Amino acid sequence: MTRYQAGDHAAAQALIERISPNLHRYLDAQAPNRFDADDLLQEVWLRIHRVRHTYQPDKPLLPWVYAIARRVHIDHYRRTIRTSVREQRWDELHEPAASGEPECAQVGHDLQELLSPLSASEREVLELMKVGGMSLEEVARATSCTVGSVKQKVHRAYGKLREAMSMTNPKKAQTGVVP
Repeated sequence: MTRYQAGDHAAAQALIERISPNLHRYLDAQAPNRFDADDLLQEVWLRIHRVRHTYQPDKPLLPWVYAIARRVHIDHYRRTIRTSVREQRWDELHEPAASGEPECAQVGHDLQELLSPLSASEREVLELMKVGGMSLEEVARATSCTVGSVKQKVHRAYGKLREAMSMTNPKKAQTGVVP
């Protein structure tokens, strides 16, 4: 691994050939199918390549590699859950009401009205996080901002939304409870 950190491509290839079979078995036991295990193995090596500079030569290599593999698996699991939560089966979708404004259009209108006090960047990060289900890091990458900047925008957006909601419901604002 030390040679790989120094840029030795032969050492990188030898490391991959030596560790991959055991790493694949580990991922295969964790993943629901072999195709996911193959993808996860590839993702592990990509992540190892990106963070190879963080390896400390005086520490054991395998725990470091398996910690990365574990994080890759957890990230994959979370991404899968977020995706499955947002997906709906075609036969479960209901038809909008025939008379008046469709229900989904009304919800969209209400959401846009609620978000109207926000700036465009605050609205964007809030929608990506809460409607899109993205993490702070994903939103930061998608908007080309730092994680700190995204946190600040979300915090300001929450403050503006609390204020707007307390104006629409003064009774709850007096008790300090905001929906």
